[in-house]
Amino acid sequence: MSDTSTIPQPAIDYDSLDLDDPSLPPAIEAAAFASGGYPYTDRMPRKAYDGELRLLQIELLKLQSWAQETGERVVIVFEGRDAAGKGGNIKRFMQHLNPRHARVVALTKPTEAERGQWYFQRYVAHLPTSGDIALFDRSWYNRAGVEPVMGFCTAEQSEKFLEEVPEFESALVRDGIRLFKFWLTVGRAMQWRRFHARRHDPLKSWKLSSIDYASIPKWDAYTAARDAMFKRSHTDAAPWTVIRANDKRRARLSTIRTVLTALDYTGKDANVVANPDPKIAGSDDRFFADA
Repeated sequence: MSDTSTIPQPAIDYDSLDLDDPSLPPAIEAAAFASGGYPYTDRMPRKAYDGELRLLQIELLKLQSWAQETGERVVIVFEGRDAAGKGGNIKRFMQHLNPRHARVVALTKPTEAERGQWYFQRYVAHLPTSGDIALFDRSWYNRAGVEPVMGFCTAEQSEKFLEEVPEFESALVRDGIRLFKFWLTVGRAMQWRRFHARRHDPLKSWKLSSIDYASIPKWDAYTAARDAMFKRSHTDAAPWTVIRANDKRRARLSTIRTVLTALDYTGKDANVVANPDPKIAGSDDRFFADA
């Protein structure tokens, strides 16, 4: 499978596209998979994906048993572009885990009481106890992304968050929490294609919200917010890992591998837990620039 980063991509006038039109624009279809400089030309074959996923999910069960035996606490934060596949990643993490000791945290908008609290307070309440795993489907980083872009917080509130989040996360790590932060990214054409599928597939329509509609013309604003977030919150104590997610299958495998390779759990099978695909997962400037 060849590198697509040098293949010229057609210019698309996103302002002229109509998400309510049931026909997917040919330009989107042609550009989607390679958009954002995605490094593969083809989707990972289903058979290979299913085989690797099963083995990695067995390793996740070993990790969970180890966490329960040792009292480890694991927090995995999923952030990223809208429609980048956060929910799908979380589903594969959780698929075979014991739900008594692993849970998904997906908070709705804050209540009136929560709006009067310290910003991080409602998230702290959902951090795991000894032996548990918590996966955040969006997190405290709402204040660095959707809230400032959509006008749900002031610039001063967002700036205060960016000042405080490195210390907040350092405190979590110092207390022994194993913290992972994933930013899932897709090319703009791929995002639009997934939004279109959500709009016109009855089984996916619940995934498309009014916020998604409003975010479509704000691609550049989200990019600027993301850049500021990376600059202020990518730290030695709590680094970001960017996952290129145009191919959901490769993204899921690399996300799981990133967690498994970082933890020295009992019974780890080194033949299964290879390093994540370096074309898909990374924490260097090249990945941040393409995210």
